This record gives sequence, structure tokens and C-alpha cells, in this order.
Amino acid sequence: MSFIPKLCTNAVISEFLQDFTADLRDEMQPMWERVNSVVTPLEWPFVAPRIKAINDLKKARNAVILAHNYMTPDIFHCVSDIRGDSLQLAVEASQSEADIIIQAGVFFMAETSKLLCPEKTVLIPDVEAGCSLASSITAEDVREMRRKYPGVPVVTYVNTTAAVKAETDICCTSSNVIDIVEGLGVPRVMLLPDEYLASYVQSLTDVEIIPWPGRCEVHEQYRAEDLVNYRQSDPSVAIVAHPECPPDVIAEADFTGSTSKMISYVEDNKPEKVFLITECSMASNISAQLPEVEFVKPCNVCPHMKRITLDNILISLANMTTEVTLDPQTADKARRAIERMIEAGTPKLTPEVPLRQAMNA
Repeated sequence: MSFIPKLCTNAVISEFLQDFTADLRDEMQPMWERVNSVVTPLEWPFVAPRIKAINDLKKARNAVILAHNYMTPDIFHCVSDIRGDSLQLAVEASQSEADIIIQAGVFFMAETSKLLCPEKTVLIPDVEAGCSLASSITAEDVREMRRKYPGVPVVTYVNTTAAVKAETDICCTSSNVIDIVEGLGVPRVMLLPDEYLASYVQSLTDVEIIPWPGRCEVHEQYRAEDLVNYRQSDPSVAIVAHPECPPDVIAEADFTGSTSKMISYVEDNKPEKVFLITECSMASNISAQLPEVEFVKPCNVCPHMKRITLDNILISLANMTTEVTLDPQTADKARRAIERMIEAGTPKLTPEVPLRQAMNA
């Protein structure tokens, strides 16, 4: 496989690797049983030594690995300590006693982890792991929107850079966006940067939503006519979509929700056959735990998420690269926007204390 020469010529890494001996095969057997439905027998002798090396090294470093739902199954099930969506990962990491965080996800997620864990060392295995949504808007774009719509609150999706978060009033996720938007108690808000998420929210609320023309390059590839054709060929399939999909795609879905809500839907309902309208690896990760559910493929792959591999996680841990740092002033402002969102979910917010008032407290 293509990564073998790279590792074999890297002395820092090769010392951690070992052959797939009988002893190692026996040691890794429980893990193999966990993923053998999504990792092939041909792949396992190559990935098992890397998994072993990563798990040993993270213990020595007192590190934790945060794996987004879109990571490949070998990362998601075999080396990660905390799994979930981007905000969930950062919040749980802030509560851990680890000194080092390895972000198995894209760069804005690593920034968010650093915002909520400023005292920890946050590493990302590939700094080029970007995001079409995060790159669709800049801090200056937000400032221009404020000039265009003075006095209108800015709600910013967590899929943005720290610099953009620093210009916003409050962040949101696809799980809590409705609560955030309606909790502000105002007639209109700016919801940035995903225009399809904004359209979805507008369909569920009377609050006027002012969007930004950003899109997720994975979810925007789905087409409603493809779903219609597939359902006609197999009416038994359950179609579950992410709200970053185009509106006509969402209209064809049986259920729409964030990655965590999509997972819960499948776990709770256990449909015989399901088509997840999101990034490919999530279906593989769920199917490893729900073998009784048939997951329809093909699906769309995020090229940015796939920049994170077992190889560069091992390199990152061994060499302590690459550390995520933030400008302190930017970090303080961005952190407050995230903290407001987290606080919005606490019991102190009541109908008598609307979110808008709490933000100004």
C-alpha cells in the first residue's frame, strides 16, 4: 500500500511499528472483531500495527484522540477516545485530564478544541484538512454583514474559523440551531455561513433568517431526483438527511437532523435498510455497531476529512506536530460566542430570561 514506503523511510515513526506477528494478532483480536464488518482482512495486517503503536504512544503522552463522525472506521473505532460531532468533541475534551488533544477532524474543529481547552496542547495531523464552509466566509465578511444589517444578531455555525466566530454574537450547531435562533427573542437573525442550513431553519421558524451563500461541498452534491429514483426502485429504504443538504433533497427524506440525531434515529428505529445522506464514513461507523441494518452506498466522501489517517496521527503523536495556536484576543472573543451557545442549554435560561438578555449580561 502507498503509505508503507513513507513510514519505512521515517526513522521517527518506523521505530513504533512492528510486524503483524501471531502475538500481535492475538492481542488485537478483540479490536478486529469490533471492525471486521467494515475493515477487510486484507487491510487489517497493515493497520493493526499502526493502531497498536498509536494507542501505546497516546498513553505515554497522556493524550486523547477526538474523532469526528466522518473519520474512517479504523480511526473512529480503534484509536479514538472521544467520538461525535465537532462541538461535542471539544466539550468532552475540556473535561478530560489529558495533556494533549489530537484532533481527528478538520482544522476548524481543532481550533474549537483549542478555544475550549486553552491550557491543553492541541495537535492536528494535517493542517491542510480544511472545510468548504469554513473557507466560504471571512471575518471581514461578517463585519460587512453587520454594516448591512445593523442591530441584527449574528448566529454563526461552528463550522467556521476562530476569526469568524470572534465576529459573531453566538454560535450554533445543526442540533441546536432552532433553539438558538428562537431563543434570541428577535424577529430576524443572520445565520452564517451555510445557506442550506439557513433554508432548513427558515422552514421551521417564524424568525426571519438572513443567510450567507456558503455550502458544504459534500452535502450539496446530493440530488433529489437520485433519491426519488432510488426510492422507486426500493420503497423499503429509509432516507435520513443532514440539514446541510439542498432543500429538495431534504424534502425527499424521511428524517432530517444533525449527525448525532441521524445516528440516534438509526439506533432507535433500526430500519431494515437506510440511506444516510451525508459523508460516507458515518455509515460505515454506524454499521460496525448495527450489523442488522443495511446501509445503502455509494455516498459522498469529504476529501478534507480523509486527509486524517492512521499514518499522520502516528506522526503527529510521535513528533508533536502540528500544534494549533490562536491569537489571544481573537480566541477570547471566539470563545465567548461558543460559551454563550453552551450556556443557552443550561437551566438558567427561562422564558423570563431570554437568550438575548443573557448574552448582554
